[in-house]
Amino acid sequence: MSEEKLPLNFLEQIIEEDLANGMSKENLRFRFPPEPNGYLHIGHTKAIGISFGLGEKYNAPVNLRFDDTNPAKEEQEYVDAIKKDVAWLGYKWENELYSSDYFQQLFDWAILLIKDGKAYIDSQSSEEMRTQKGTPTEAGTNSPFRNRSVEENLDLFERMKAGEFEEGSHVLRAKIDMASHNMLLRDPLMYRVLKKTHHRTGDDWCIYPMYDWTHGESDYLEQISHSLCSLEFKPHRELYNWFLDNVYEYSKTEYPNPSKQREFSRLNLSYTVMSKRKLMKLVEQNIVSGWDDPRMPTISGLRRRGYTPASIRSFIETVGVSKRENVIDVALLEFKIREDLNNTAKRVMGVLDPVKVVITNYPEGEEEMLTAEYNDYEEGFGSREVPFSREIYIEREDFREEANKKFFRLKLGKEVRLKNAYFITATSCEKDENGEITVIHCTYDPLTKSGSGTEESKRKVKGTLHWVSIKHAVKAEVRAYDRLFLDEAPDSHKDKDFMEFVNPNSLEKITAFVEPSLQTAKIGEQFQFQRLGYFNVDDDSTSEKLVFNKTVGLRDNWAKKN
Repeated sequence: MSEEKLPLNFLEQIIEEDLANGMSKENLRFRFPPEPNGYLHIGHTKAIGISFGLGEKYNAPVNLRFDDTNPAKEEQEYVDAIKKDVAWLGYKWENELYSSDYFQQLFDWAILLIKDGKAYIDSQSSEEMRTQKGTPTEAGTNSPFRNRSVEENLDLFERMKAGEFEEGSHVLRAKIDMASHNMLLRDPLMYRVLKKTHHRTGDDWCIYPMYDWTHGESDYLEQISHSLCSLEFKPHRELYNWFLDNVYEYSKTEYPNPSKQREFSRLNLSYTVMSKRKLMKLVEQNIVSGWDDPRMPTISGLRRRGYTPASIRSFIETVGVSKRENVIDVALLEFKIREDLNNTAKRVMGVLDPVKVVITNYPEGEEEMLTAEYNDYEEGFGSREVPFSREIYIEREDFREEANKKFFRLKLGKEVRLKNAYFITATSCEKDENGEITVIHCTYDPLTKSGSGTEESKRKVKGTLHWVSIKHAVKAEVRAYDRLFLDEAPDSHKDKDFMEFVNPNSLEKITAFVEPSLQTAKIGEQFQFQRLGYFNVDDDSTSEKLVFNKTVGLRDNWAKKN
């Protein structure tokens, strides 16, 4: 039976048309070009998935290129984090490249543009240039330096490179059209003086190329066939092509294949922000513990929280490729990690809000080891021994003195099953001076042991509770996370700062008790705490103190809560 072919997205259609019109498949080449000025977030995964996904589909190389043209904001730490994140997602790049690799070539091309009268040095302030820019409906005005001689421009540009001038004193601008309908073509900046140490080139340069000048020419030097970027860069395409057309005339023999820019919609996610600048603010103001805080939408934060590469890639595939901007409900991302962990996580028992249960007819001092499967529904997960004794913890919400017929958990006079153990019946309870229940007294039926095969163990009972033996329980810290923002679109309000919507209760630290098999759990290992949700071992965990992050609940409670 042949596989059903999925319809092509619009980017694949563009590539197929190019191939049909004579482009060689061997000339297909893609790239993912992050700026190393912060950590990658969930929004970047769409761009990553598109470029690397096309590479996989067409068996074409994909470069990982760092657009590192602003040393004031870029650091090696971010380079390392980005490489780790892309590799963790399961993608392999052909070449690791940097725009700084091309600084000399970009400078040489800029010299040629100056010689051809297509670039000039402007010595105005940024404010003066801004006022001359015009508006979308009014043409700009020419700089008084626009008609400087080629000789003067070359001299000033070389002296800029030599470090003779202070920051802000001179810039190199392309000479295009101050009346263009596209304001990006109104003599855009190509170089500025920036006396900052670069994370790779050190102090070799004190002028740095602007993004629009660097980006397309880096694509061209790498012979990228399709330069894929998000929709906010669509107005930049005309400038991308202007630079490329001019440089192509200088280098078409050596670099015969000009690149083609095409745009797709960004990934916007509800209840979060996607701006690196805003995420940086959360870090700097200690709203979160760092870029990898499990509440952050960064890939490192999602990884630490317990998200898997498979869940994120499935999420991106479901979101798909489109030309229209839209906001994806974060519930879809949460659904994807539930779906993945439901198939891969071991089932264990932990109690987050414990209340003591004494099984009065279970012999004092006795304990036994019960065999429990890690997954009752799937083979291959194995089993472990779970200790049982006279005193256990259950969840406080699993007991009521009195309850209606729809409450199927423990209540006085009623029977429930303890997972992998026995049936128990509540007989009485003790309370403190505030009326809070401190101890529940129960009896158990020794003939109802799970797996014993007795008729009594097959008796129908509606409620099954998870539990841990108090004597054997391992204390653990559980970090339960809520959404970091209370508003669905925290950065969409013109009259309010996004920080006003930070959820003050986005993190709750809980002292929990877990079964002893978890004592040897490794950092990053994932589990389903039965009836509670999915949890993983946090980076802060040690052999002396277990720390679990709650990745996601078993079902979406946010819609119900709101």
